[in-house]
Parts: sequence; C-alpha cells; structure tokens
Amino acid sequence: MLQHAEVIGFTRHVALLSPFARVDRVSRTTRVVALGRPLSVPVGRMLLGRVVDSLGWPIDGGAPVQAGDLRSVFAEPPAPMRRCPIAVPLATGVRAVDAMLTLAEGQRMGIFAPAGVGKSTLLGMLARGAHCDVNVIALIGERGREVREFVETILGREGMARSVVVCATSDRSAIERAKAAYVATAIAESFRDEGQRVLLMMDSLTRFARALREVGLAAGESPVRRGFPPSVFAELPRLLERAGMGERGSITALYTVLEEDDAGGDPVSEEVRGIVDGHMVLSRAIAAKNQYPAIDVLGSLSRVMSQVVPPDHVEAAGRVRRLLAQYGEIEALLQIGEYQGGTNAIADEAIAKIDVIRAFLSQRAGTYEGFEETRDALFRLAEHGA
Repeated sequence: MLQHAEVIGFTRHVALLSPFARVDRVSRTTRVVALGRPLSVPVGRMLLGRVVDSLGWPIDGGAPVQAGDLRSVFAEPPAPMRRCPIAVPLATGVRAVDAMLTLAEGQRMGIFAPAGVGKSTLLGMLARGAHCDVNVIALIGERGREVREFVETILGREGMARSVVVCATSDRSAIERAKAAYVATAIAESFRDEGQRVLLMMDSLTRFARALREVGLAAGESPVRRGFPPSVFAELPRLLERAGMGERGSITALYTVLEEDDAGGDPVSEEVRGIVDGHMVLSRAIAAKNQYPAIDVLGSLSRVMSQVVPPDHVEAAGRVRRLLAQYGEIEALLQIGEYQGGTNAIADEAIAKIDVIRAFLSQRAGTYEGFEETRDALFRLAEHGA
C-alpha cells in the first residue's frame, strides 16, 4: 500500500507524520521512505477544465493528467519591489461589485459571509464574468454534493473551460484539506509566471485555518486564540502574500471567510481583514429581502478602488453609499409612520431612490453587465434629484 504523509514536527529522535489518507492498514513495521523534496504537483494548461485533489491527481473521472512541469506547492511571495503596481480595474460583470467595490488586477479581497446567503452563487458569477484568462478555484472542506453542484451547475461548462478546480472535501484528512490551498496557489502562480491574468478563488479560508489547527494541535502546539495555535496566524500571511501582482502576470485573489454569529470576535476573520486589500460582506438580512447578491455595501470596502477608477466614479459611489446610510437611519421611522418629509433633503432623496438603488444592486445569476454600462448607471443614480 502506498501512502503519503508529511512531517509536521519532531519529538526528540522521532519525526511526527500527518497522513494524507486513512491509516487503517499502517503498522509499526510499515516502511517509511523520505522523498527528499517538498510536495510538488504538475502544472500547465493541461489542467484547464479539470478537477484535482491535494496531490494534483484528477478526481473528475477523466483521463489522467499528462506529466508536465512539477512545481513545489511552497514558494516565497514575489519581492515587494519586483511587483508591478496595481493600476488596472478588473471588470466582473456584477453591478454591485463593479460600481461600489471595484476590484483591481492583483488585489486580494476577503468575502466574509455566514452560511446560506448565496456565497457560492456569487463566486460562480465572478468566475464566469471576470475579465481574466484563467480561474483557479480551491474548494476546501465542502460537502461532496456541493462540489459537483458548483462545477456543473454554478460554474458550468463555459466557466470550467478556463478553470482549474482543486478539491478537498470535509471527509478528507486535515493535512489534505490544508494542502489544497497551497496546491491551488502554486497552480495560480504557474499561470501568473506565464504572464496570464489569474483569478484565484478559495472557499474557504476558514476551513483551511481549521485544518491547520488540527495539524498543529496534533503536533503538540499549544492553543492561544480560540483554540488556534500560533502557527495558524503565521501561515495565513505567508499564503495570502503569494497572490497579487508579479513581474509579468497577476493573481487576483478572492478568499471566503465564514462569519460566526456569536458576540466574540472570530480570530481568523480579524486576522484576514488585516492582511487583504479589501473586504466584501454578505448579509443575512439583505438575503432575507431576496436581494442577491446579498452584498452589504455599507459594510464592505475595496482599498484599491481609488487607484483604478477615476475620481468621479469614486464620488458617485460615495454618494450612493450616503443615500443607503441615510435610509438605514430613518427606516424605523418610516415603518411606524413617524417620518416627516421635507425636513431632510438627503433623507427625502434616499426614500425616493431606495427601490431603484436596490434594483441596481440586485442581479440575477447568469446575467452580466458591461463595466461602462454599470458606471453610466451609477452616475445616473448618484445625480441630485434624479
């Protein structure tokens, strides 16, 4: 029986191994052979349209992946002064994103969402609509049913044609779930080195961190924050810094983070917010109003938006934000009939425009709008008294 494992620690003269699969048939007499190299996976265009596991092996029932260049799943991020600056917007075809949270090539964005608010559907829309050359998608800790549904229904044949999916479902070992993130990043880096514009999507970074927690605790690390050992918080920036601009191509990265409902702060969420270049928050309250994508515009921010769109776009988006914020302040008064019109011009305008704004921010899955058309619609929406 051939089994793969990774060294995760040492105890005196004993190496601690974490297996990639079950160890039912492993005994004390099982021979262990060191490969003398880090985990490496095949990379190249032959991976497009394929679903692979954390070892780079296809699991979609198709033909074996032809041997290509092998690449270590571990790499140093590009040197800071060798990165090209972020300067080009990334059109996605999703109005709420392009208008209010404009992404840029080489940006790293966190998508913070509770369960059941349309996160997977939004990722599928971005994968199909984004103006990029290649999608690399890591599905970490998902249910097996959801993987096939995402590949065949949400992503579809058109999306898969330019995509590579790396999958480690919830039943896989902790080390395999953790390695899926590194494998996906390595594949994305290989395309970036070819000068490609890559969109890397990881769902979810929370499950990656939980897998690292399992590995760290098994190796004897002490928990420090909500059960997470220190190595988790050291590894998050190492992984996320590998995305971004390179010398030739770019990796625009979207990392989903599962938001917890308890009152205390989630350490993974807090850590990721401090690393990424922006955050997109999906709201259960907005989803309850049947507004999809359920993006909480007021709670979201793209830190590089002002670098890639003209000032009038930033100003128009800011004015729509102000109208949304003003409506939120008076909504309770409207519901009980206590609001008096004519006392606040901004509030009156917000009331008059709220339905149009919500319609603008809503979008049916599978429909897309050009970047210029979205910007023109935003300008009309932001006009005083329009």
